[in-house]
Amino acid sequence: MPYVSTGSNLLNTNQLFYQLNLKEGMRVGDLGCGGHGQFPIRAARLVGNGGVVYAVDILKSVLAEISKKARLEGISNIKPIWTNLELVGAAAIPPASLDTALLINVLFQTKDRASIFREAKRLLKPGGTLLVVDWKLTATPFGPKPWQRIAPETIQAFAAAAGLRLREAFDAGRYHYGMIFFR
Repeated sequence: MPYVSTGSNLLNTNQLFYQLNLKEGMRVGDLGCGGHGQFPIRAARLVGNGGVVYAVDILKSVLAEISKKARLEGISNIKPIWTNLELVGAAAIPPASLDTALLINVLFQTKDRASIFREAKRLLKPGGTLLVVDWKLTATPFGPKPWQRIAPETIQAFAAAAGLRLREAFDAGRYHYGMIFFR
């Protein structure tokens, strides 16, 4: 089956952001934001004009689509960043500047997961949080093939190797699990 992008019917954005305690003035990076833009747009509303959301992706077309959606919705605090997250230091975001980073349905698509975790840590402030959401290992009627999915224990090992500590693990819906790490 083809991969179905994250939509509001698969993940509850409000629930995820409630767990992160996003608030006015925060700096958030959606690392591998994807084309729907639901996460950067919702985060931009929560952090308000005093905050900023970096929509980060390797596809320029994705960033153009999110920028267009943000303009249509009157949102001006989303900054598109074109980069390869597997290249540590390549993202044009100041080091240790993010309160929160998001890796939502990204890791099953990558080869160099260790570098992505190192890049996330580089961008997080001390005490900053990283939300990881990915597909459960069980077969589903859509999403990546079961062999492409990553076990939560593997995610935790990559995060620990990058110097991130697990704050909590949780069920993120019928098809996903979630984990919050902190620097």
